[in-house]
Amino acid sequence: MSQVEELESRITSALDRIAKGVDALGGSVEAADPEELEKVKAELEDEKLASAQLEERIKALHEKEEARMADLKAQVDTQAETLSQLDDTLQRLRSANDQLRSANAALREANEQGVGEPHLINKAMLAELEALRAARAADVAESEAVLSALDDLLKAGEDA
Repeated sequence: MSQVEELESRITSALDRIAKGVDALGGSVEAADPEELEKVKAELEDEKLASAQLEERIKALHEKEEARMADLKAQVDTQAETLSQLDDTLQRLRSANDQLRSANAALREANEQGVGEPHLINKAMLAELEALRAARAADVAESEAVLSALDDLLKAGEDA
């Protein structure tokens, strides 16, 4: 961005110098040498052409920068969504593990009392199954997050 600002300031100062030169020549145009007048006009046209080229370069740089910013924003949005999904999955895993702990504690208490409670065994098995499913979902979400990050890096490497 500093190059763009530097080019803009150079263009502005060049145009100011040209305007001052034209103003100075304005009063003495009749007395000026025709060859020198043509030379000044040619220099003015050259400066106008250079100015137009620099403005086009600045415009192209602005467009390129805007495109890069849009790409970065899309990447950030994708990563935020992936992290949100991963967080949801981890919350589900934590909840399932809490259920599993409480079911196992109840099952241990029933076994200590010598009472075999079939519904506690079923509850513990269901909690364990849910914990396994949640762990699997967390692994998948984590893998997807890693793959997404790697994909972004590969795309950046190809662009470079």
